[in-house]
Amino acid sequence: MTAHVNGVDLFYEKTGEGRPLVMVHGNGEDHTIFDEAVEILKGRFTCYCVDSRGHGQSSPAWELHYADMADDAVALMEALDLSDAIFYGFSDGGIVGLLAAAKCGRISTLIVSGANLNPRGVKLKLRLLFRVLYLLKRDPKIRLMMDEPDIRDEALRLIRAKTLVLAGSRDLVVEKQTRHIAAAIPGAELRILDGEDHGSYIVHNPKIGEIILDFAGRLVTPA
Repeated sequence: MTAHVNGVDLFYEKTGEGRPLVMVHGNGEDHTIFDEAVEILKGRFTCYCVDSRGHGQSSPAWELHYADMADDAVALMEALDLSDAIFYGFSDGGIVGLLAAAKCGRISTLIVSGANLNPRGVKLKLRLLFRVLYLLKRDPKIRLMMDEPDIRDEALRLIRAKTLVLAGSRDLVVEKQTRHIAAAIPGAELRILDGEDHGSYIVHNPKIGEIILDFAGRLVTPA
């Protein structure tokens, strides 16, 4: 399915029944990374797995900004009239989730994996690799990670959704920053998954489905 929002066509796949669950992938990926998780989730939730602008089957983009991608996510939820939504974001999708939840009351449960607040939140070796790859490819997706995000504590404190912050113990995001995100969001829960890297428990892995099901399933929806 495709929705036209903010001047771009966003592709999304809708599967299942129940409370809406919006799922957004990481940089350079598409919605299919969640296929295995959706098999677990579709009996409880209506899963909306989205291709971000510049990714997958959505409109191409010659320039990318996280703020625009967050606006896309909010506009998609508005276009589909989703309320009391769960938002799950991995990596870049997690950044999008933080920005969207800070401005959107439609998200009542937020789960983010491997999100960072600024480029320094990514380990140095990877930041250096980004620079080399960008010189070779001039890919706007790489440029995005070099320059952004820039999420301040003031924005995190605006998030009212029940929030779970996840990262692997071997994540490419600096653990100090993951812990900072969880501490700054009111009432957020933090889980550092032992032995996991940035995407090992997410990409084509049902484990993230089990985590989402457990966290969202044990919450009482806010009145």
